[in-house]
Amino acid sequence: MAELADFRTPIKPVWCPGCGNFGILAALRGGLADSGLEPHQFMIVSGIGCHGAVIQYINVNGFHSIHGRTLPVATGIRLANHELKVIAISGDGDGYGIGMGHFIHAMRRNLDITYIVHNNKMYSLTTGQTSPTSDKGFSTKSTPFGSIEIAVNPLTLALSSGASFIARGFAGDPPHLRKLITEAITHKGFSLIDVLQPCVTFNKVNTNDFYKERVYKLEDEGYEPVDKAAAYERAVEWNSRVPIGVIYKEDRPTYEDEVVTIQDMPLVKRPVEGVDITRTMEQFM
Repeated sequence: MAELADFRTPIKPVWCPGCGNFGILAALRGGLADSGLEPHQFMIVSGIGCHGAVIQYINVNGFHSIHGRTLPVATGIRLANHELKVIAISGDGDGYGIGMGHFIHAMRRNLDITYIVHNNKMYSLTTGQTSPTSDKGFSTKSTPFGSIEIAVNPLTLALSSGASFIARGFAGDPPHLRKLITEAITHKGFSLIDVLQPCVTFNKVNTNDFYKERVYKLEDEGYEPVDKAAAYERAVEWNSRVPIGVIYKEDRPTYEDEVVTIQDMPLVKRPVEGVDITRTMEQFM
């Protein structure tokens, strides 16, 4: 059985000192180790943003995709080889901005993919502009007089789009986030973990202290994540109290369960001898 050390690489992270990405990385490695699977059984797809380098620091199969396209790449990998445990990782600008359409369709299909979003409520790799999750009135170099748009709520969006596992974590509490990641990985179906991730360099509002004063754990209040109406009530809490934990989960067939051509074996294991693609290739030459 793989141990935590098996998921490390010798490459040193280059994020800003104090960045929330360090807590997410520690939790992710722990969640992978706790899953009981071996490193070669995972595929992690990252996007564009500060989070994107994460695949260099974890010893599993990895693919660094283009902006907003982590979920299409993860979907293709999953359908080509559904024996792989596929994890897609995005930032809020990457996943909830240009990747928004893919986000909604992946959830309603209920592909067996875990989606972890580093949500620092701004574009940090490009030195601090408003992102889809920035609060109305949030001032940045792109909105010096304050954002005039309301923020996207990824949790209510996931509830209405059919995600079968929805959770929120906090980068400042890696042990709790580790448990969420382990549960998401073992869930059969699309699992979203939106992670509150302070950006110590550019976001001076949503800081570690901001979250530590507000976050509370749903499980400490005896919350059961099975009622969608109750989940909506928790998903819109934001001001003085911010819930973390599993917001909602349900069991239903995955997209892969209903694709007839992959039910007997993964596509990558099908024999290709005798398959002639000459006529197809001629169209592109």
